[in-house]
Amino acid sequence: MFIIKAKKRNEGINLDTLRAGGEIPAVFYGAGNKTTSISVPKVEFKKIWREAGESSTIKVSMDDNNVDALIHEVQVHPVTEEPIHVDFLVVDMNKKIKVNVPLEFVGISNAVKGGLGNLVKSLHEVEVEALPKDLPHGLEVDIAKLETVEDQIFVSDIKLPSGVEMVTGGEEVVASIVLQKEEKEEVAQPVDLSAIEVEKKGKKEEEGAEGAEEAK
Repeated sequence: MFIIKAKKRNEGINLDTLRAGGEIPAVFYGAGNKTTSISVPKVEFKKIWREAGESSTIKVSMDDNNVDALIHEVQVHPVTEEPIHVDFLVVDMNKKIKVNVPLEFVGISNAVKGGLGNLVKSLHEVEVEALPKDLPHGLEVDIAKLETVEDQIFVSDIKLPSGVEMVTGGEEVVASIVLQKEEKEEVAQPVDLSAIEVEKKGKKEEEGAEGAEEAK
């Protein structure tokens, strides 16, 4: 299990000062716990967030209290995309929970490799149910099964680890192949030189007529 050290946070502390010191303001709540304000080390959190994602349990460790939680929500800076606030959802390790788990597409599709079509990913995550300790970080989808444009991969085709149940409907399409559209070359239309000459002649006659009117 992933472990991150946390500190109780005084509500009156300046958050910008906290962030400047390498800490991220955060809270944890759920499973009978009241909302508690804490802070976690930025570098350590980013590493755990990258490895655990939002479907693996994390032990939030403090001097007087340890809780098992999921990274429930991360607010990021709109420009730098650095995490600026974290919500941890406390879980009961003895009760099943439902979470969304990201899909990891692996393998090579012969339909794509052969230029028959393009890969379309209809789903990027699915909902599963399991005990917190059994929650997968991600689920693999092998696109090598897509050999023709008629082939599709459904949710029911995804292999689940022991103790994990699928909540998302098995009939939903995860990935498929669509025919690759051929780009048609635009054929240049022949230029009608006679029309251009007539147009030029008409303009000259117009200009001549206007000049004659002005001279009157």
